[in-house]
Amino acid sequence: MADLFNTVYGRGLVPELQSYVHRPYLVVTMADLWPRFRDSFDDNVAGPLLVDTLERDDLDRIVRALPHFEAVIGLGGGQALDVAKYVAWAHRKPLFQVPTMMSVNAAWAHRAAVRVNGVVKYVAWAIPEAVYVDYDVIRSAPIALNRSGVGDIICYHTGHHDWQMARDKGRTEPQWPYDQRLVDEAQAALQRVVDHADDIHAVNDAGIRALAESLRWGGAAFHNAGWNPRHIEGAEHFLFYALEYQTGKPFIHGQIVGLGVLLMSWLQDNRAAWIREVIERIGVPYRPEEMGITWDQVADALRILPEHVKRAGLWYTVASDHPITEDEIARMRAWLS
Repeated sequence: MADLFNTVYGRGLVPELQSYVHRPYLVVTMADLWPRFRDSFDDNVAGPLLVDTLERDDLDRIVRALPHFEAVIGLGGGQALDVAKYVAWAHRKPLFQVPTMMSVNAAWAHRAAVRVNGVVKYVAWAIPEAVYVDYDVIRSAPIALNRSGVGDIICYHTGHHDWQMARDKGRTEPQWPYDQRLVDEAQAALQRVVDHADDIHAVNDAGIRALAESLRWGGAAFHNAGWNPRHIEGAEHFLFYALEYQTGKPFIHGQIVGLGVLLMSWLQDNRAAWIREVIERIGVPYRPEEMGITWDQVADALRILPEHVKRAGLWYTVASDHPITEDEIARMRAWLS
């Protein structure tokens, strides 16, 4: 699969941006990050735009009120990078992306994950001039966040099972017939993460690069497969969407997806012990209490999952095929404890 985003690896990359990014430039980042990076930019900053919402109506109001700028720099995790994409798309300006952690594949994806009445929608379109992965910047982020990026790769494990099940039951979507080539490409990205599990756990240069390369492939895979999501996500993401909708709480993407991978692989009877071993070897937190939620909230999300999938218009997976019983919820809880 071709057409991956141009990605640059190195050190000291952020201060160099002011030397070549179109002026004035808008830096889209988070309030807690801006004081750390402010001195890396000159006086040609328009803004910055400090992200505090992903609701599309809010973003549209923000976009209309922005000062004049000629380029957008996304600097941060998934929220900042997604809003940077949305702003660059809305204003038709060049985009430069700088992930500050390996927590999600947002830097390498064409669309922005915004919210419409609390429901995740992938909208807009932006291809960055380049994605800049600074080893020292990444390593300075909390170690748990850097390990959590594997969530956007290990979800292939459950997504592929969902797609194969839908194929076998004649429930694949007409526009997305099962494609073994896509599955094989995704498996290669997953295997890269498994092979570098110890490096990713250590957050060393080899681990950062291996994870970034898999995220780079996965981020572009949605568009490169003609907007087919089947080989890159499934019911594990749907549980995340249901939990977010139900609790109104923001999550670290890779951690909540990791929880979804474990619960859905258990429900699928799909090598759940093996994928749990991979997650634990890398060191990704996945227990509800580690994410500031309770098991009761997870259980409620599991109960509403089929209805949420239907309401959101999501594709056929184990979440649609298998109504989750109270006995299964109790056994999943015991397994995770």
